[in-house]
Amino acid sequence: MTIYDTASYIFVNNPIMSGSAQLLMDTAQAVGGVAKSLSAFVVPKTPPPTMVVMDPLPLWQLASSGGYYIRLAGLLGASAVALGAYGAHSTFPKDDKIELKEVFERANKYHFIHSLAMLGVPLCRWTKTSGTFFMLGIAMFSGTCYYLALTGDRSFNKITPIGGICFILGWLAMAL
Repeated sequence: MTIYDTASYIFVNNPIMSGSAQLLMDTAQAVGGVAKSLSAFVVPKTPPPTMVVMDPLPLWQLASSGGYYIRLAGLLGASAVALGAYGAHSTFPKDDKIELKEVFERANKYHFIHSLAMLGVPLCRWTKTSGTFFMLGIAMFSGTCYYLALTGDRSFNKITPIGGICFILGWLAMAL
């Protein structure tokens, strides 16, 4: 017998070790079986979660959910085009004709850009907030610039920056 065979017999193959190992395995199986049978009484089985899959909506139904803003964007776009045509053919007050024409063009450009931005409002999270800020911006910024360009009266100039801030807040509300 070699040293390896002796060590193997002492630590693995002797009757005491093999009997102890068999006893441990039998005990583990018994405890596992009892634990499984007890778990049926103690832990209620929960059914697997069900996944609800909705039928896909047609694109026209998705778009109609924000129909109010789409219609409003259409009206604002039409008014921007109409005011642009009016401004191209109107006469401005003689004093600052070039400056007032530039103010009118800037007002019309911002009016048109934010009319197009209103088309994206139904797709954002804060639809009412961004739509309201865009509307206020068009009224307060573009409206006062139109008034200044067509009349030459600068009495509403203090409202114009507030309209610009409304535009910024509308874009931020759209981004959030």
